Amino acid sequence: MANEEEKKILPHYQDTGYGFKIPKMFSLHAYKSALTYKPRPDDLFIVTYPKCGTTWVQTIVACIFRGGKPFTSAIEFLTGTPFLELAGAEAAETMERPGAIKLHLPFHLTPYSKDAKYIFVARNPKDCVVSFFHHTRNMVGYKFKNGEFDDYFELFMKGEVDFGDYFDCLLSWYEHRNDPNVLFITYEQLKEDTKTYILKIAEFMGEKYKDMLVNDEELLNDVIKFTSFSFMKETLNKNVAELAAAPRDVILNHPDIPQGLKDFLFGEDEGFFDPDPNSVSYVRKGVVGDWRNHLSPEQNQRMNEKFQERTKGTDIPELWKDYM
Repeated sequence: MANEEEKKILPHYQDTGYGFKIPKMFSLHAYKSALTYKPRPDDLFIVTYPKCGTTWVQTIVACIFRGGKPFTSAIEFLTGTPFLELAGAEAAETMERPGAIKLHLPFHLTPYSKDAKYIFVARNPKDCVVSFFHHTRNMVGYKFKNGEFDDYFELFMKGEVDFGDYFDCLLSWYEHRNDPNVLFITYEQLKEDTKTYILKIAEFMGEKYKDMLVNDEELLNDVIKFTSFSFMKETLNKNVAELAAAPRDVILNHPDIPQGLKDFLFGEDEGFFDPDPNSVSYVRKGVVGDWRNHLSPEQNQRMNEKFQERTKGTDIPELWKDYM
């Protein structure tokens, strides 16, 4: 048994001191600064547990803000919708506005203001664990390239993956789903009726953004097209690969890249992304139900039991009664 344990490949994480881990490649200084960020009244946060639709909603929001124009580079994406825990508070302070800030935090750790807006995107836990496993295996900074799904599943069930326990994050935001400054949606809703939910997002961003889309069918169609998985997979993966292959001095001397992001891209060890565009899968499948190709009957039963136990007394099971 001991030999089997020794053979297990586990992702490279680091402790934050706040009850959960983050990737080893993240700057702990940037992460801690993110928690102290003071939201501005015009801030819009996109919050998710990892692999629950973050990149998709970031892209939708940005495309609306940008009048239907997609990002043309990874630097534009990473600075235009900065990942606060990765890039640090500086990234939000220097962000071009209007813009949106990405978070993977439970409610109690989120920089909060009643004047800021928060979009929370939830996804069923079975598809989440599968997507998170592939993300962790495909990002070289985790050093999990040869990791096994069964081992990762156990970490997920115990809440020992990066950003902590899935259910803790979900439940903390579900309690605030009816707050006037919170839009709570699911990945599955967005997938099933993309147009309707893009308009819901636009209305939440501000009435003028919804009017802009409703009154300009071509613009609405552009937003739908440029935020589709086929377009994101082709362009964003290519852009991330180009960033990973960029010369070190170009990144380190770039005036628009915050220090936390520079530390992430060029830490002491190898980078987080693979510079080979054929191997980058920042956007992978974007489908609903892929868990059926990964979870064993025993794992499926255990997840069902955990789900029922953790969501008892809430309406959360109704969100995914057709997907689990």
